[in-house]
Amino acid sequence: MRSSVRIPAHFAPPRLSPELAPDESTTDFVNRPCYRFNPALGRELDDAHCQHCRHYLTSTCPHIDEFIEDVEDLSPE
Repeated sequence: MRSSVRIPAHFAPPRLSPELAPDESTTDFVNRPCYRFNPALGRELDDAHCQHCRHYLTSTCPHIDEFIEDVEDLSPE
């Protein structure tokens, strides 16, 4: 009797449908010329978003001040 091998199914994350326009805060951190994909992440995350960049929240990020300002805007007063 042969045993069967189960292969887990992994699905890509859902994509936004074209009729949904991204808000301004979402597009602020996409397609920057300094973007370099972080190879520690899965290849399916290579979407030019800053949070998937190898420089994200590091001292090598040329836009780190913008990220810090963005986080400060979210803090309660």
